[in-house]
Amino acid sequence: MKPSSAPKKTSRIKARNAALLNQLATPGLGSLLARRWIEGCGQIILSLGGFGLVFVWFVQLMIQFYGQISGNVVVRPVGWIGLLGAGLFVLAWCWSLATSFSLLREASKVNLESLESFAAGQVKWDEPKIILALMALPQWKRSGQVIARTFQFKDFPAAMKFVNQIADLAEQAQHHPDVDVRWNKVTLALTTHDAGGLTEKDFALAKQFDALLAE
Repeated sequence: MKPSSAPKKTSRIKARNAALLNQLATPGLGSLLARRWIEGCGQIILSLGGFGLVFVWFVQLMIQFYGQISGNVVVRPVGWIGLLGAGLFVLAWCWSLATSFSLLREASKVNLESLESFAAGQVKWDEPKIILALMALPQWKRSGQVIARTFQFKDFPAAMKFVNQIADLAEQAQHHPDVDVRWNKVTLALTTHDAGGLTEKDFALAKQFDALLAE
C-alpha cells in the first residue's frame, strides 16, 4: 500500500499515546512519535541532559563521601549540579506537557473538521456524484449501493490495530462500516442505510480510513 502524499494528521489515539509517553516515560519521546521533530528533539536533549547532570551529581557526591572516609578528598559543593539537572528535566517535562495538550487539541480539531459535514450528509447521492467521488478513491470498489475496500497488513496484530483505529473514527461519526477480518486482511463496506444508498458520509469516512495508512 502506497503512503499518502497528503499532510499527515494526528489521530486521537496517536495523540493520546504520545501524551502518555511524554508524561509517563521520557519527555519528548511521544512528541517524536507524533512527528513533532523539533519539539521532540529539544525535549529529549533537555531530559537526557538533566538526567546526565543528576547522574554526575550523584557520582561526585559518592566520590566525596568515600573520600571523606579515607581523608584524601577535598569537599566541594556539588549540589548545584543536581539542581541544574533536575531543573532541566522538569523543563523538558513541562515542555512535553504543553506539546501533549497541543496534540490532543489538534486531534480533536481534525476529527471535528473531518466529520462536521456528516450531519448534512444524509442525502442519497445521484450517479454522477458517486462516479466522481470514486475517482478520488481508486482503491474502493462499488457494488450497488455499497463501496468496499480490502486493506492488507503484515500480520494479525497490525490488522487489529487498524480495526481499533477505524472503530474510533466510526464511533465519533456515528456511521459504522461493515468490517470483515481475515487474519491480515480487513475489508470495510460503507453505505448509509437511513438514506437508502451512498451519501457524503460514506465517501468522507472512506477518505478518513485511507488517511490512517499514512500515519
